[in-house]
Amino acid sequence: MCGIAGIATLDGLDPDPSALDRLARALAHRGPDGSGRYLENGVGLVQVRLAIIDLEGGRQPLHEPGGAVLIGNGEIYNYRELAADLPDVVFATASDCEPPLHLWRRAGNGYAQRLRGMYALAIFDPLAKRLTLSRDPFGIKPLYWAETPLGFVFASEAQALIGAGLIEAKENPRARAELLQLQFTTGRETIFQGVNRLLPGETLVVEKGRVVERHRLNALPAGGVVHKTQDAFLYELDAVLSESVSFHQRSDVPYGMFLSGGVDSSALLALMARLNERPVLAFTAHFPGTKARDERGYAACVAKELGAERVDVAFTEEDFWKLLPSVAACMDDPAADYACLPTFKLAAEARKHVKVILSGEGGDELFAGYGRYRQAMRPWPFTRRMRRHGGFDKLSVLKELPSLWREGIAQAEREQASEARTRLQIAQAVDCDAWLPNDLLTKLDRCLMAHGVEGRVPFLDPAVAAFAFRLPDRLKVHKGMGKWMLRRWLDKVLPLSGAFERKRGFTVPVGDWIAAKGHILGPLVAAQPCIQALCHPHEVEKLFRHADKQGFAAWTLLFYALWHGRHMLGHRPEGDVFDSLDAMKCST
Repeated sequence: MCGIAGIATLDGLDPDPSALDRLARALAHRGPDGSGRYLENGVGLVQVRLAIIDLEGGRQPLHEPGGAVLIGNGEIYNYRELAADLPDVVFATASDCEPPLHLWRRAGNGYAQRLRGMYALAIFDPLAKRLTLSRDPFGIKPLYWAETPLGFVFASEAQALIGAGLIEAKENPRARAELLQLQFTTGRETIFQGVNRLLPGETLVVEKGRVVERHRLNALPAGGVVHKTQDAFLYELDAVLSESVSFHQRSDVPYGMFLSGGVDSSALLALMARLNERPVLAFTAHFPGTKARDERGYAACVAKELGAERVDVAFTEEDFWKLLPSVAACMDDPAADYACLPTFKLAAEARKHVKVILSGEGGDELFAGYGRYRQAMRPWPFTRRMRRHGGFDKLSVLKELPSLWREGIAQAEREQASEARTRLQIAQAVDCDAWLPNDLLTKLDRCLMAHGVEGRVPFLDPAVAAFAFRLPDRLKVHKGMGKWMLRRWLDKVLPLSGAFERKRGFTVPVGDWIAAKGHILGPLVAAQPCIQALCHPHEVEKLFRHADKQGFAAWTLLFYALWHGRHMLGHRPEGDVFDSLDAMKCST
């Protein structure tokens, strides 16, 4: 896990080394264990390293005999298998990123089809003068790029391009509308005008500072539903999950996991306990003094049964006010998902013990855990579109209600629709294309990397996806309950988990916390320039006075105000929420 960035100039002259210095500084939190660079042939590459595999020998850039160089962010879990398939190669390191470089030399741009992992890779061939960028099919690891008057620029975080002076911070109104209504943004365009995401599974080829080719791998398998007996499915599920977790535990540093009261993290812990000789270290968040569900009792029961060690991490109202400015600052590609709050503090605590965390993201999408999937399965005319309503619909807060905020989701629906897929599969595919990479995985990446912790997601593995996505609908959603097959497996391997109990969704009591301070918070938020440009200030104040009933909208505006102050106006978080808002109000 690292941070990468680079510049490929239009005129073929070497980039200014100071620009690479600025990129490295902006990404330093992603790679506290060292840095490396390449500067020749009109291309500059920089990598900051979080050492996980081959701690001493895995420094980047990596080189191959033909002259190509590679920098990467992420982990290639099947690197040993790839190396075994290249018997004629003399490897210079034991790094997981060296086999992909040699594979690229042999397979060209199709090399990514063989990779099993999470990655954002950049390979430069000085002889062909071609720069190739690739991102994993689920979009677990981020990569951003832009075409500028200087040339082509890219980085692991959009804020690095702005911080290095390569891109001016200007807002994209379309993406802003998505953020307010959806809490995340979709597609290639980001909220920063001119800055693009490398799409999940996409490979770009750059020549003379401009994109000349695009290729894309699909995260989900083609083809329809597979039919087998339930026992056969259970046997196969055990095999694919065990293999994936085994691969995701490949590390030369200590690792742990995040444990909640849900099916996904319980299944993950059960597999880790099976595969490890030493007790697994599990971290659980809770919210003392609130109405939020306390998952510690369940976590303690499961951990005791599996011989795991647990660390409880309290997230309090004081943490909310204190940490939120820093959370908004780390979420440069904004996702106003309140789950980023406990994730941020969990990562800070985890870093005291481990450098790698396994987490359950992806289980709901692949095994059909969300309630909205049941709505998608209804026969016409009773089926419903997902995310039909925006967060500010039926409110009088915005001066102009966005009209095109659903276009990104609609585009994903069109692209993922297929006669070979069921309505449930299409709904799952839309989430994997839009919601998963741009909300859940962005949250996990930024909150963990802010503390120098690598996050791994074993459910988002090609073999797991190939199995889960093609399950019959009745084995995903059964008797009104999602993740039916995964629950059956968990009930078998860990009966005390209560796999078939109906559990409440994960919540953070932000609405209650905001409502308690709404009379103070409302005027501060309403006074922000970005809020005044979009909202009726008196309606904003009213919204915060009634945040117990309109918590979604109040939280979104609060997050957006803090995000805008940091990433558009350049204010660094100082003090708590109130200090930060007051400073931004006074300085404008």
